[in-house]
Amino acid sequence: MAPGCPAGPWAVGEETAILHGGFLLAARLLQPRPLRELRKADWPRAGVPITDALREIGERCPSPLGLWKKEAVAIVWAKILLPAPPAASLEWGWKDDGFFSVGAMIPDVNHTALFELVKALGVPRLWVQLLLALPPAVCREQLEKLVEYISSETSPSDIRFFLDVWWEVMKHREEQEDATVSAFSALIHQHGAEPSLEDGVQPPKRFKGDPGNPPGLPMVLLEGLKQIRGSITQPRLRCYALANLAELLCLSPGLGPGDSPLPVTEHLAKLSATVSLWSSDSDSQYHPCGLAEKVREAERCMSLPSLTEPSREELFGGLELLCSLLQAWGEELQDTLRGSEELCFDSYRLLDALSSLGKKLDFLLETGDLGEGETRVVLELTQLTRDFLRDTSAVLKDLDTSLVSSVAMAVIAQRLDRHEDTCSVFASEKTWAFSKAWVECLVKNKALFQSTELVLKLLETLVDFAMSHHDKEAQELQVQVTKAIVECYTELSLSDKNKVISGVLASWGSQGLSQNVQVVREGLQEDLNVTFNQITKSVSDEGLSRAVASMARLALLSPEATVKQLCHLAVVNLGAHQFLAQILCSFPALSFLESHKDPGRPRSLVVRCLEEAVWGKLSTAREEEQFLQFLSFLMQPGSATPLVSPAEVTRAFVLPYLKSDSPQIELSLQILSNVLGISPCSEEHWIKSCHPFPLLLSLCRLLDGYTKYWHQPREQLFPSLETKDLILNILCQLCELVAPEPVPSSELWVQSLAWLHRKVAALDWTVGLRLKNLYGDHFKNEVPATLFEICRLPEEEWTSQSWPAYGPGSGLLAWMECCCVSPALRDTMLALLTVNVDNPQEVNLFSKGFLVALIQVLPWCSHGEWKRLVPVVEQLLQRQVLHVPYTLEYVQHMPLLNLRPFACHLQLSVLFLRGFQLLCSSSCSSWLPPEAWLHVVQLYCASLTDLLASIKATAGASPQPCVQEVSFTCIQLFCHLLHVAAMLPAGGCEEPLLVVALEVLSQYEVSSRADTSPCAALRRANEGHFLESITDNVGHEELRSTLLQKLSKLGARSEH
Repeated sequence: MAPGCPAGPWAVGEETAILHGGFLLAARLLQPRPLRELRKADWPRAGVPITDALREIGERCPSPLGLWKKEAVAIVWAKILLPAPPAASLEWGWKDDGFFSVGAMIPDVNHTALFELVKALGVPRLWVQLLLALPPAVCREQLEKLVEYISSETSPSDIRFFLDVWWEVMKHREEQEDATVSAFSALIHQHGAEPSLEDGVQPPKRFKGDPGNPPGLPMVLLEGLKQIRGSITQPRLRCYALANLAELLCLSPGLGPGDSPLPVTEHLAKLSATVSLWSSDSDSQYHPCGLAEKVREAERCMSLPSLTEPSREELFGGLELLCSLLQAWGEELQDTLRGSEELCFDSYRLLDALSSLGKKLDFLLETGDLGEGETRVVLELTQLTRDFLRDTSAVLKDLDTSLVSSVAMAVIAQRLDRHEDTCSVFASEKTWAFSKAWVECLVKNKALFQSTELVLKLLETLVDFAMSHHDKEAQELQVQVTKAIVECYTELSLSDKNKVISGVLASWGSQGLSQNVQVVREGLQEDLNVTFNQITKSVSDEGLSRAVASMARLALLSPEATVKQLCHLAVVNLGAHQFLAQILCSFPALSFLESHKDPGRPRSLVVRCLEEAVWGKLSTAREEEQFLQFLSFLMQPGSATPLVSPAEVTRAFVLPYLKSDSPQIELSLQILSNVLGISPCSEEHWIKSCHPFPLLLSLCRLLDGYTKYWHQPREQLFPSLETKDLILNILCQLCELVAPEPVPSSELWVQSLAWLHRKVAALDWTVGLRLKNLYGDHFKNEVPATLFEICRLPEEEWTSQSWPAYGPGSGLLAWMECCCVSPALRDTMLALLTVNVDNPQEVNLFSKGFLVALIQVLPWCSHGEWKRLVPVVEQLLQRQVLHVPYTLEYVQHMPLLNLRPFACHLQLSVLFLRGFQLLCSSSCSSWLPPEAWLHVVQLYCASLTDLLASIKATAGASPQPCVQEVSFTCIQLFCHLLHVAAMLPAGGCEEPLLVVALEVLSQYEVSSRADTSPCAALRRANEGHFLESITDNVGHEELRSTLLQKLSKLGARSEH
């Protein structure tokens, strides 16, 4: 018997030698009878050496958890159960049998020595552990031996021992066996087929059923109680016996389903009461134990496993026995309980068990199929129980539950049953919170609080304490607790972290903990700066998980400050916006809707943070672009959940700023264009929740403002002409989205459309044409009456209006403005145009009017509108409706070339030249403000770039080589361009002209060098001189010198 020795309980050592000596002395005292004939009356004399030996072992060889006691009991019991080894085994037994050596040291003993040894050691629990490790038949037999033993010459210690064993049998749970129990069980099972030393019982092989509750044990216990009932005279032992019996019956499945677990607060109160009773009762075996051990044992007492279901006869036998005992002892016990100053644990158990049994008896009467005799027993016991409790249960009201908090902490520290439920109470019970013991328990047991519910409860407790405690000591405790809670939170999954953040936002709003916890506020900004500095330095997929973890901690402390800091950095940190958007989208909880300012119109926390931290503070185009991309990612983060919705973004960043004088108008329009590209999540498009008709009207008013674009006061804000195309695209998309389904339109929709039509009627007439897809058949196209003079417009679709600005001869202007509206309307206008080509005068008038109208429209065209208008010119030239004679003012010699494929290109270039001649004439010199000229030139240059591309494509598609024709055409374009440059007002327009001029020369160079005809060199030389002479006349110094430099390089290359 060497505690902690790898050889286990059967090892021979110092402890075994001491025990051996004790038994030898006991045998000497008992002579001439052997120890195996020891009687109960002999123990006070013969047992002294054995108890002295055990005391010496305990003093000299202390072992944890009283292991030496268990090993001593196991050795003695095994000696009793195992047969004596045959004489022939002496030579080899010590090799093959682990118990052989230690067993040989102990003389043959009987059960008297075993039972008295266990009583002397006070270890009924250890005895029961070993008992229940035996094969079932042997287990029952050994319990019967105990009953037989205590029934003879019964003493109070026998009764206490029997009741203790009973109580331990009920409390026993199947847990992992320790080494001693395992070795004992294996040893007995190994010799299971051999006869017992005392009575020849042959235990069966190892039983495969439930070893924790072998069949028949409850009946053996009941039989034992019947036999000793007359010897139980002390009130305390009577309470003990009745409590055991009542609880045994309560555990029987025959009395109905098991009780549902108590609420954890009641469970803790009962634990606390039990511990208090033991602490105040000096006679309790648990009185000297520490709090942790008392709590551990109290929980064993409350968590009893169900027993094997007894037969009906056995069950009602137990009920009859309880009935009989209550009749015999009830009145006396009632008097004792009423008169006692303090309740002991046994009487407390009795009252509690009888209360539970009473409920089960009521259930049995209601649902059980009882015979006459059974009904009589149940009714009688029910009445006895009620009477007993009525007169005695009042003593339960004064139970001490002051130790509940300490008990709860002990449950948590030892991970006892229901410790998870206890953690929930611990986290939320504010009367316990922030004591030093509470803080210490939380810090030491952080691993048990790593759940969403517990973290939120701890946070609520922290906030509640922080709001009412502001002294230095309290703040130090808050720092410790906050750190512990954050560490628990850090271990949660990302999904659970989001749940916690949602709870924080719901409880304390966007400022989170920082709103009420001063220790969180202190140093928060520095924490934000340091953390985000680290995050922005680790922009990578590998750094994402670390960044999300860091962000999660900050979002717990102050969601609003964290989101604002991230949004700010997403805009100002070059290239970090997508990485930061990924981080932010990892927290769908931050899509929290705030409603404190306007309960009827909640808005997103993220959107508000964007408004306050970023919107209106964007200082560069790059910041605006990063903001747009950041916002787009938040709405469409790929596989993640969108953090903001298109509708929220539209309401926050678009609707309030769709005014021509808003500084954010162009950015708002870009945002609107982006969000309209996001597919809706439901059948009805989200834009319909964003006041679509007022939104349409705002866009229409912006378009109307463009009709006065060049006449707006300079100091007045207005979106640029480049933004006009964006507005037009948005308007087109909106018309498609807002248009009704092909079912009858709702009355509200029709009313809204009529409202929009009335409002738009006050704007420029072209705005209404852009709403045709929305208007459908509800309204006709309203156009100037003069348009009907040059077009065959069907009256069922078109209606004329008389507007002062469109007097006689303005039909072509109106027609051209229609062509700018959309490709579809442009094609309609071309199809409906009426020009009699057989009438030379009409063609001439049309061509002159066309040029005037073109010049009138040109300055107000956006780039997109101009691109729609140029094909109109090309088509009219191809149809020969538009007459543009080509003059030879820039031709030295008549070219003998096939210029027919390039006729349209040359005519278009001449038309542009004629337009600028008109535009720059004295009659129009004051028509445009200076800033308009740059826009007009940009449109002209864009057309020339497209014209060059068309020339190249035409040449590539020609079946015959045409390099000379391309060279000629390029020269003409170059001359026309320089002519235009010479006419323009000085300053501001040279750069786009220079760029296009260089493009023309580059194209000329390519075609010229491709010319391999015999006179190619001479032709290039002549053309070079001609181009230089033309360029020499350019007035602008920088334009002239750059072009001459380019031409000199062309000449130098041509010579080589």
